[in-house]
Amino acid sequence: MTVGFLGVGHLAAAMVEGLARSGTRDTVILSPRGKSSQLAARHGLAICADNHELVERSDIIILAVRPEDAVGAIQGLPWRKNQIVISVCAGVALSQFPAIPARIVRAMPLTATEINASPTVFYPDVREARALIARLGPAIALGSEKEFEIATVNAAIYGWAQDIVRQSVVWGSSRGADETLMRQLVAQTFVAAGRMIAETAQPMEAILGDLVTPGGITELGLQVLDLEGQPAAWQAACEAVLARLTATGT
Repeated sequence: MTVGFLGVGHLAAAMVEGLARSGTRDTVILSPRGKSSQLAARHGLAICADNHELVERSDIIILAVRPEDAVGAIQGLPWRKNQIVISVCAGVALSQFPAIPARIVRAMPLTATEINASPTVFYPDVREARALIARLGPAIALGSEKEFEIATVNAAIYGWAQDIVRQSVVWGSSRGADETLMRQLVAQTFVAAGRMIAETAQPMEAILGDLVTPGGITELGLQVLDLEGQPAAWQAACEAVLARLTATGT
């Protein structure tokens, strides 16, 4: 199978790195823009002369252009009935794309695809798309486009979580802790917290309840966060992102 990247920016580059890391035997080809030259040099990949050639040669096309360019990017190209387009353009609904013979799937990978650790939501559930996405981390099929749009907010949460890790590391190092040690400690703490929720059947409230000892440090910190406007501010941020994603309707 040949996988073509139409648009080779930061996210597409992370996906290319992840596919290379996964040991896939698929052929990966690139459109002639963005980070194509450096990726081609590093992994021995072909760069197509233009998007017309890319589509002619590909079985699956990853559409990874800016959202405002997504609709125009697929127009006038030689699409075939047996092709699949995986659009990773946030906020661009299936109804916005022009009718083409290829099947379009929406997906929202994270840059953690680079290390094959991205939980990636996608819709609709197409077998070939699922197989490709699963090489980059957990593939999570959703039942509707509305559910997909809500889940896409997680792409922003991913960045917010990284910023919380960063802030915690900066705080610890400013108090005299080794920055390298703190980076590993805080990052792995977030991994551990996520795994406890993802890998146990216990209700989330019960998991947290076991940690919140009356008068303890977890309770104290949560009380301060509540007084400072959390979780209301966090939920407001989620609502703002969802509003941006659905501004044009699905």
